[in-house]
Amino acid sequence: MHISAKEIAGRFDGTVDGDQKVEVSFPSKIEDGIKGSVSFLANDKYEKHIYSTKSSIVLVNKNFNPSKKIKVTLIKVDNPYHVFSEILRFFEKAKTKNKIGHEQPCFIHKDASVGKGCYIGAFAYIGENAKIGDNVKIYPNSYVGDDVKIGDDSIIYAGVKIYSEAVLGSRCIIHSGVVIGSDGFGFVPTSNGKYDKIPQTGNVIIGDDVEIGANTAIDRATMGSTIIGDGVKLDNLIQLAHNVEIDQNTVIAAQTGISGSAKIKKQCVIAGQVGIVGHITIADGTKIGAQSGISKTVKEPLTALSGSPAIGHKENLKSQVVYRKLPELMSKIDQIEKQMKDLSN
Repeated sequence: MHISAKEIAGRFDGTVDGDQKVEVSFPSKIEDGIKGSVSFLANDKYEKHIYSTKSSIVLVNKNFNPSKKIKVTLIKVDNPYHVFSEILRFFEKAKTKNKIGHEQPCFIHKDASVGKGCYIGAFAYIGENAKIGDNVKIYPNSYVGDDVKIGDDSIIYAGVKIYSEAVLGSRCIIHSGVVIGSDGFGFVPTSNGKYDKIPQTGNVIIGDDVEIGANTAIDRATMGSTIIGDGVKLDNLIQLAHNVEIDQNTVIAAQTGISGSAKIKKQCVIAGQVGIVGHITIADGTKIGAQSGISKTVKEPLTALSGSPAIGHKENLKSQVVYRKLPELMSKIDQIEKQMKDLSN
């Protein structure tokens, strides 16, 4: 699939500085650009590459002024990084749009419904009363359980397991190895020292435009629903326990674990390897630094936290400075104690 500089500029309100007819068919990094590719410049430290890149087109800010002569065709736009992501989406759709039909062998229950323009890969399983929307792509070796609902234009990559009664919205992207709707970690201690399993009778509800990274696990609710809101983005290797609720447009990085019944409000940013205890609420717009431990409710919106246990991010940075100076401070205390002892003698 080819697209010209003129077409790109027209789609994104840009202006072409160079050959309007030049075409590109794939993306590349500006430092590794080759003929026929499109790159972008959004960080000044990469500007040196724009003078030597072999890319056919480079997206730049509208206020970009080169310091020397440039051979490559430039397209000046308001936000080159955003435009580049849209072009990546264009190329991605071009690669996958021809995936239509049912590969054999696959199993689709007689009471399941599959919409128009769908792709069902080999060895996929679609359970009883499952409802698959239009233009959904379910790649090989994926499992869609009984009574599952998947909205239009969603992509279920190879090896995904979606347990019964889960609900996925439209335009979701679920990467390989994801498990949705497995039992929550619920057990009750008994008088003989053993643990009895608590039945997990709820489900998982996932909104529209959600992306879930590889090998992430989302447990079904004990009762009610584990809820992932519209626009949420989850990285690889995340654990969401039973009855967790994540509000819209929150993003969470890899290896974060969120305990049962925790509520993460909208537009939060949670870095990697964060641990969040159960039954607390994180306010709108909270930002949590990597490897933080959150043990209590965050009430104030737009709070920035880091550390374990987490405190205000600025306080944590000051604490780290003091921590690094502890050996020096200890040495000074030892000297003062010695001086006081000498004086007393």
